[in-house]
Amino acid sequence: MTSFADRLLPFLTNFPLPAALPAGVSAESPYQQPEVQPLLTAFARQYYASPEPRVALLGINPGRFGSGRTGVAFTDPVALADDCGITNALPRQRELSSQFIYQVVAAMGGPARFYQDFYLGSLYPLVLLREERNYNYYDAPALTAALADDMRLSLQQQVLEVGLRRSVAVCLGRRNAKYLQQLNQELTLFDHIEVLDHPRYLMQYKRRGLPQHVARYVEVLSALME
Repeated sequence: MTSFADRLLPFLTNFPLPAALPAGVSAESPYQQPEVQPLLTAFARQYYASPEPRVALLGINPGRFGSGRTGVAFTDPVALADDCGITNALPRQRELSSQFIYQVVAAMGGPARFYQDFYLGSLYPLVLLREERNYNYYDAPALTAALADDMRLSLQQQVLEVGLRRSVAVCLGRRNAKYLQQLNQELTLFDHIEVLDHPRYLMQYKRRGLPQHVARYVEVLSALME
């Protein structure tokens, strides 16, 4: 049986760029960049070596300073090196979502333990930019419509080809949940969807309650493994 890594890597590296986007919006695939591919491969081989399906934590779409640089969802260059043990020559620039996620990962026993059960990904797997700044797939109705078929493809491939647990998925972000729930009603891929506040939202607007928000993540994710 193929490993989770063997199924994940082709999905990411082969996922197509969109055919057309609204004016001023661009999409980039970090997974095909020569400086990123070795890092993504090393991470996948180390943490996704077993074949078992994982519970998905699905974000919106990658940011340029997190997985846009490392190829690993919610993992900036500092987390990749210091938490995951994968050295890299990338600028040691932090990204808010990554900082939050790796507090959760540490609270759940560290990366080796966490990634045995969970997969960090995105509803749409490519970086979206507008005026060279991060852009979300739901930030404009025209963009959401332009990406609709690709988002269906992304979700179906992650579930059916990469191999996600179908009993439950975790959606990161309340607005993101609206679209994931709509797609799931159409495609019937997950039995249940848990919704958590997005890490970036918590780091930007709810930082004073950070320990409680980390604890909430740990509580929800731990309950899924019981």
